[in-house]
Amino acid sequence: MNSPILSVKGLSMSFELKGSWGRSAGTLRAVDNVSFDISSGETLGLVGESGSGKSTIGRLVVGLLKPTQGEIQMFGTDIRQNNADAFKAIRRKVQIVFQDPQGSLNPRMRIENAIAEPLDISGQYSPIERADRVKELIELVGLPRDCGKRFSHEFSGGQRQRIGIARAIALNPAFIVCDEPVSALDVSMQAQVVNLLLDLQEKLNLSYLFIAHDLAVVRHVSSRVAVMYAGRIVELAPRLDLYSKPLHPYTQALMDAVPLPRPGMQKAVGVPGEVPSLLNPPSGCAFHTRCPRASQICTVDKPDYRQVSQEHFVACHFIE
Repeated sequence: MNSPILSVKGLSMSFELKGSWGRSAGTLRAVDNVSFDISSGETLGLVGESGSGKSTIGRLVVGLLKPTQGEIQMFGTDIRQNNADAFKAIRRKVQIVFQDPQGSLNPRMRIENAIAEPLDISGQYSPIERADRVKELIELVGLPRDCGKRFSHEFSGGQRQRIGIARAIALNPAFIVCDEPVSALDVSMQAQVVNLLLDLQEKLNLSYLFIAHDLAVVRHVSSRVAVMYAGRIVELAPRLDLYSKPLHPYTQALMDAVPLPRPGMQKAVGVPGEVPSLLNPPSGCAFHTRCPRASQICTVDKPDYRQVSQEHFVACHFIE
């Protein structure tokens, strides 16, 4: 594996919640001691149920949130220790594609100006270079050449996501966080946007953190897959290893929950129970309240995150 362009170690993020009259309503620990690396040209898929902390990690690694604890090294530099100017230079190499393309676009702004926003902020492009770069980006993401004067509401959901991708690659980044980029699209549009991301990765040598809850999409795009539950990564492995032999009971339950494609086959089982509250998580292993394997030790001791084979890591007391 190449040296990582992103290295996350012991990352934690807590939010202090306020109730009435400004009183403390508790601490929500959205991310709990998470570690992973992403190499150049690699895609790490990050999956889990809603509320597991996936999007919080995405916002942490691009600098939209400041972590409570831990280390985020981007291109060998700890972004938490940098001053504003140094972080700005790194920030140009790191971008994000949001789940809701319409919400990330200014409805009053023409598309050519929305795509050119990063170019204007960088201050590195003349008016002629700016116009040429916008045209190049529009063609690169497969939008109509003459669409620059239109507004975001004149486009379909899939086209708006292409606009978001064009804006994300405007400054030639090396790393992009894709925060559920296809979950709001219908199936045919999902396939087109995913294929576009794969084509751009090959052309531009991009690395992705691909956040999603759709296991089929993650399997198609990822080199490795990390499974999150209640703020922790409970399993991380190369794609083929994880899908052929998932070891953590939560990963196995997610696989069982995938609807089957042909009628007459065994129905999907699903994950029993409810996701625990991050304000008051269970003691020990957070999954023990829903786990068919749980025993007394699971209710008391939090399992270590350990390596069980080459590049395969699991946090579970009982590995089959």
